Formats: sequence, C-alpha cells, structure tokens
Amino acid sequence: MSLGAPIQGVTLYSFTRAFHGREYDLEALIRKVGAEGYGPGLEIIGFSSFRGFPEIDDAYSGRFRDLVAEVGLVQTSLAVNADIGIHRDRLLDQDELIEYMRRQIEAAAKLGFPIARVQISITPDSMEALAPIAERYGVTLALEVHADQYASHPRILALRDRYEKVGSPFLGFTADWGATVSGFAPSLLEAYRRRGASEELLGKVVALWDEFHRAGPPADQADHEQRFGRFIGLAAQNGRPDLGIDFGINGTGLFGPAPVEDWLEIMPWIRHVHGKFFGIDENHEEPSVPVRGLVKLLVDNGYDGAISSEYEGWHWNHWQSPFEIVGDEQAVQRAAAVDAGSQMVTDAAAARAQLSRWLPDAAKPEGARA
Repeated sequence: MSLGAPIQGVTLYSFTRAFHGREYDLEALIRKVGAEGYGPGLEIIGFSSFRGFPEIDDAYSGRFRDLVAEVGLVQTSLAVNADIGIHRDRLLDQDELIEYMRRQIEAAAKLGFPIARVQISITPDSMEALAPIAERYGVTLALEVHADQYASHPRILALRDRYEKVGSPFLGFTADWGATVSGFAPSLLEAYRRRGASEELLGKVVALWDEFHRAGPPADQADHEQRFGRFIGLAAQNGRPDLGIDFGINGTGLFGPAPVEDWLEIMPWIRHVHGKFFGIDENHEEPSVPVRGLVKLLVDNGYDGAISSEYEGWHWNHWQSPFEIVGDEQAVQRAAAVDAGSQMVTDAAAARAQLSRWLPDAAKPEGARA
C-alpha cells in the first residue's frame, strides 16, 4: 500500500464564535479561510450556514461555487442532519426520514460537495435505503464516528458490516478525532478555573478522566452512564454541583478515550476526517489529542481524503483567536505528515484532482449536471 497524502482543510464550525458574533458573514469567512491558507479543503454545516437549507436554488448555488473557486478552496464535506424530531407532535417515520435526507443530499450536490456528513442516529437500514439516492446524486454519505461512540463500538461495527453487505462505494464514515483523546483539555481546565473551580477539584477531574482513559471506552450504555454520574458526584462532593453536568458532558461525550489504533476497525471505509482538537499549548502542540499519531495512522494506511481541522475549544475559550489556533494545529498536521514520509496536500488544483480519484464520481454529482 502506498502512503497517503491527506488534504488540508477546515470546517467553518471552528469559527462559530466569530460567525455568531457577526464578525464575519458566510462569504467573508470563506474569503478569510482562502486568504489565510486554512484550506484548500472547505467543510460547512448546512443548516447553520445556508438560509432556507436544504432548499438551495440554482442561482445561489452558482454564486457559492464561484466564490469557493475564486478564493482557491475546494468543497470537501457538507454536514447534514438526521433529526427525526423536527415536528413537535411526532417523530419522522422511515419514509419521511429518507425524503428529508434526500433533500439534503440534493443540496450537497447542488453546492458542489462530494460528501455529506451523516449523524450517528442513522441506522444501518436507513443507510442502506439511502445508498441508491447517494449514488444518484454522486454524493458519498460519511457517517460520523464521534465520542462517545468509537470505531470498534458495536453500533459502528453493525454499520460497517451493512456497508460491506450493500457494497456501495457511496457509503462510508467520517472519523472524528474526538473519539481518540489522550488527555483532558487544558484549555477547558482554564475555562473552569476562570469560573472559580479550585485547583483541587480540577486535579480530581483530571484524575477521574485519566482513570477512564486507562480503562478504555465504555463497554456499554450503562458503563457510560456510570462514568457520567461519577463526574456529577465529584462536582457535588467538592462544592461545585453547578459544574457537574458540564464535567460529565465533556468528560464522557466530547473526550473519547479510545486508542488511536481503534480506527483500523473501519479504516477502509473512512472517507473523511474531522481533525477534532481543543487547543494549542506554548510549544505549539495539541496537548490533549494525539494529532501526530493520528496523521501517521492515516498516512500509513493510504488515506488520501481531506482532514477538516475542527476546533471545538471555541465553546469555552473566548480569550484566544480561533484563527491562530487553527493555523497552529494545521502546522502540526503538516509536520506529522512529513515525519510519516509524506505530506499534506495544500494546493487547490491538486486537492480537487485527488478528491475526484478518492471518491466515486465526486466531480460529477447529479445536482451539478442539472
């Protein structure tokens, strides 16, 4: 197997604070990504970025595609939703869910995205039903493996096995690095510190997370709930019950303790990667996500898809620039690729050509031909 050369990219989700704060609108943010060299890969969340999504008219899609090309970027993945609770009084049935997803897949094709990132709530039956729709529009469906799930989780293995049975090249996974975290994020500890948490409490939080990391991913839902409860109990026992839910959500649902090698379970089906990370330290390294090991794993296994740097620390870090942090993390990725004997693809034309080889019919989705 030849070494992979991942495509550098970013998801605009990394800059949510700047977007919500109206420092940038969508066009300005895309232009900044192009100008500052965070691409060429560009990932966007559909519902949070496009007014009226998933209804996208031809005139708008044309302007969007022209803008992306103008600033030297390449569409990689459009994040779509699989929420069956969009009605107040009932859940979507299977036929309604498939149609809901079809409209979003069509929107991805119109906007020029070769991948639609699908959420974990989609079942193997639904993914099988969506396969011919994905094939019709030329859009690969890459279901996100995100903490508290992990590659060897029974739910993910059931999807992998169904993919193998169906045999469609348009079904795969998005690997989210948050499933393979190696330490409780120091930037989040600093945020808790700024909220008045004592050093003693923070030390106990880290020690509890380290205990779970040594044990590995939770064996089942009961184990997950028990871990969540221990974070709540820890906060209450140390005089900060107001932080308990927050400790639990981040400690069990955002920082996944699976080992890097766990991704090998689904490696042949990984079509896109979320380079999830939480911060950069004074040595310009990510202290809680093993970025270098993860990049090496991808390179060693011939991965030629994109890595969207996904900075999640914006949720709590309001004192540092997300743009500088993303730039530093991408430098770590590039260095790791070189150390692994390869390099990241940073040229738009090369990235576009590589994606067309990496994904089935990526350059010719039905929405682009219509």
